[in-house]
Amino acid sequence: MKYTQNCLYFTTSRLRSKQAKKSESWGEPKTSIISALFRLYDFDGSITIDEIDSKSISLNDLRSKIAIIPQEPVLFLGTLRKNLDLFDEFDDSQLWSALEDVKLKDTLSDLPSGLDTMILEGGENFSVGQKQLLCLVRAVLRNVKIVVMDEATANVDLRTDALIHATIRRKFRQCTVITIAHRLDTVMDSDKILILESGRVLEFDTPDGLSQNINGFFYNYVKKNEQFGE
Repeated sequence: MKYTQNCLYFTTSRLRSKQAKKSESWGEPKTSIISALFRLYDFDGSITIDEIDSKSISLNDLRSKIAIIPQEPVLFLGTLRKNLDLFDEFDDSQLWSALEDVKLKDTLSDLPSGLDTMILEGGENFSVGQKQLLCLVRAVLRNVKIVVMDEATANVDLRTDALIHATIRRKFRQCTVITIAHRLDTVMDSDKILILESGRVLEFDTPDGLSQNINGFFYNYVKKNEQFGE
């Protein structure tokens, strides 16, 4: 993708240190964008991050600076410590500090084995909300530059939803946050909203700008949701 002052094209992309959120309420695919960002396959064009072509740096360097918080949180069989810090890069104080950031420290410190608590396959001994918060802890620890929120709050309760967004705003203030969401309230605090349809850009503007365009797709989509009380 390529962003200029007026347009966004699917040839190159420049991601800046602001929150850009992609609304997909009408079912647009997102796999290609995420896959290209992580360089999961070769693609034409380029993605430029801080004036650096993502293809010009190693995969390890690129992916070490990007975190994804998926709709379905992923935990694996092993200790809590290994789930948070697979390569033993952080000490206990850093792990507990990150857990405190997402309000899990008190709950987990009460466990007999603490950070050495065994996580069952699929994280069965944790709630959906707790598993999602643990995924968020990984991103907090890694000090990433780009965070992809892929429907991250779609399956959690309202308290966890609010906690995730508060943590994102606080801990990733200087990062690019790309949020893919179906709920309007999730994207309305973004710097800009990108609307795609059939692989084409329909609109790209600030929430206020989109909300004032009475002939635009976003404006009419908001009105439709208000009509049905969504």
